[in-house]
Amino acid sequence: MSARDHGRLRIIAGKWRSRKLVFPDQENLRPTPDRVRETLFNWLQADVPGSVCLDLFAGSGALGLEAASRGAGEVILVEKDSDASAALAQNIAMLEAGNIQLVTDDALSWLEQSGRRYDIVFLDPPYKSGLLGQCCDLLESGKNLAENAKIYIEHALGDEDIDIPDNWDCVKNKSAGQVSYKLFSRVQ
Repeated sequence: MSARDHGRLRIIAGKWRSRKLVFPDQENLRPTPDRVRETLFNWLQADVPGSVCLDLFAGSGALGLEAASRGAGEVILVEKDSDASAALAQNIAMLEAGNIQLVTDDALSWLEQSGRRYDIVFLDPPYKSGLLGQCCDLLESGKNLAENAKIYIEHALGDEDIDIPDNWDCVKNKSAGQVSYKLFSRVQ
């Protein structure tokens, strides 16, 4: 991302293809790069239409907004930062996205109370925060996942010490720059 693109992202495909969105230019907000998003949504192309998606630690909303653009039935964005959440609300309104729900809350607290089942979950917490393993545990133990749910995990390259539930099968795994990203399929 060039210096002039900080605080902006582009929807890659779907009904909002090429729409440019603005988000706060904060150090801890790192939208999933276009190339990684394109790869991820190629992996998920058969799963997204009509699905119920959860984007925890939504930040810029890059993953959840892309899923909504590509036909997800419902997308829940969870973001606790008030500036990022306000920008997400503006982008949702600008897109007239009736299939997106924004929740301004702490991801772990919200997940503990969700009680809902999701077909696709995007997990991209702040790097080195230790939150990834906790989220995986909560998703599985809280019965928040559909039977054959897909779980996308993004983390810093080299930060591989993550406790993944035994019934999650890693079906895709790549890295780009300093980012490692994986797609898991939940197996009953």
